[in-house]
Amino acid sequence: MTNSTKNQNVKLDAMEDIKQKSQFLRGTIAEGLKDPLTGAIAEDDTKLLKIHGSYMQDDRDLRDERRKQKLEPAYSFMIRVRVPGGAASSDQWIKMDNISNQYANGTIKLTTRQAFQFHGILKRDLKKSMQNINSALLDSIAACGDVVRNVMCNPNPYQSKIHEEINQYADKISQHLLPRTGAYHEIWLDGEKVVNTKEEHEPIYGSTYLPRKFKIGIAVPPSNDIDVYSQDIGLIAIVENETLIGFNIVVGGGMGMKHGNPKTYPQIARLLGYVPKEKAVDVCEKIVTIQRDYGNREDRSQARFKYTVDRLGVEKVRDELNERLGYDVETAREFEFEHNGDRYGWTEGQGHWHFTLFIQNGRVKDEKGYQLKTALREIAETHHADFQLTPNQNLILSNIKQENKEEIQRIIDTYGITDGENYTGLKRNSMACVAFPTCGLAMAESERYLPSLLNKIEDILNEAGLEEEDITIRMTGCPNGCARPALAEVAFIGKGPGKYNMYLGGGFKGDRLNKLYKENIGEDEILNSLKPLLIRYSKEKEENEHFGDFVIRQGIVARVTEGRDFHK
Repeated sequence: MTNSTKNQNVKLDAMEDIKQKSQFLRGTIAEGLKDPLTGAIAEDDTKLLKIHGSYMQDDRDLRDERRKQKLEPAYSFMIRVRVPGGAASSDQWIKMDNISNQYANGTIKLTTRQAFQFHGILKRDLKKSMQNINSALLDSIAACGDVVRNVMCNPNPYQSKIHEEINQYADKISQHLLPRTGAYHEIWLDGEKVVNTKEEHEPIYGSTYLPRKFKIGIAVPPSNDIDVYSQDIGLIAIVENETLIGFNIVVGGGMGMKHGNPKTYPQIARLLGYVPKEKAVDVCEKIVTIQRDYGNREDRSQARFKYTVDRLGVEKVRDELNERLGYDVETAREFEFEHNGDRYGWTEGQGHWHFTLFIQNGRVKDEKGYQLKTALREIAETHHADFQLTPNQNLILSNIKQENKEEIQRIIDTYGITDGENYTGLKRNSMACVAFPTCGLAMAESERYLPSLLNKIEDILNEAGLEEEDITIRMTGCPNGCARPALAEVAFIGKGPGKYNMYLGGGFKGDRLNKLYKENIGEDEILNSLKPLLIRYSKEKEENEHFGDFVIRQGIVARVTEGRDFHK
């Protein structure tokens, strides 16, 4: 079955028509970039631009004032750089730093999918930014949009031979599932134009690509640092006798939902089976084609793979996969996760040293008294470290030789950049999305607000004696789930200016959804709600009991292991 035959005689979502008519993602993007009369591009082109790795945005802090002055919004563009597994060299870091200074807003955002992200790029600089990214042997194609996005994995290939091999699989899967269109090279890199696009072919995606975005990640037990159950396809490494033999496959995870629409919900990926490692790339391709052919193209709110899996059932998806593979996936192997955070500070692996650095909400910038961006640039210029972006918005300075460790430590000490040990367990396990002022979907603050809220929650932790207790806390400005809030032990999802839905009870290992505790509350009620719970937790928790497990055991919220029960 193909998406064209499946969707005959039904009214498709407008985005499907835009993709179909786009000449394989070209649209009129090239023409729009040349128009000097506006800082924007055509609306249809903004949707295609996402698959090229960029969003058009405007500064929402200035929106009302510019409207009063009868000026168009302060348009700019975000670029997301695809970095499979988050692995970058010192040279690549330097070039990303240069782009942030020359074309963007002077900062680098490390995303929850291990990608670089730049904000504030003007239209006139968009093509030059893309070309500079290409000169660093990186690109932004498929970093956003209705395709397979940046493939995640444990961020440090130098941790062990297993992790090195896993990183290679992340890169193989990412490269194999890239769109084949020549549009990216034509528009951004002045590549040769295709005379007749009718002769182009997308062997995996087809002319309308996927119904919605698609995410893949590889986890290496006992660490679930990539939140494997949040992925459309999750691969869980199975290791025997210190050798990677294959992967358990989980399918149908996803974090996004819409307020007020109970048909939308976050979901936990379900276990499908096991495949030998040599089959991993092919299995991912075939699962992607199942979503291509069976995904909902009529209603984008129901178009993610999690809804396809729920509608068809895991057994049907497995049967369809087996048919497309020509062989059956095997019974899943045993595995166990213990945590899903980063391990901070110095560690040793494969004869080299690695330093995991805490970066609050992934924002790399210089501030008064904390010159983080300058420090990282100085470390990069030594060429004694590689730069690994973690799934938790942090950074690993990796592959450092013993003789260079002292120099790296000197720079760390000089600038006072931290490994996270000076922060509470709550802050070390925190994440926030960008939200205001650039995200058009934001309903409330997130990245700019969470640090101040955490400072106030830390006063409660100090009173309760819980400063070192690891508790995952995440905040997003809207329910799209970019910081994977539905898996956190404590989560806040923006509902309106200064107002959030508060969720409790996610699994510390990233294996259980949380549950709505209070709706549409502000800071005072957040603090007044958390204080008695945290004090009670400090007094009544069992040995090694995490906060998410505690609130469920005490009946404060119900256990949620299935997304369709999220709103019940």
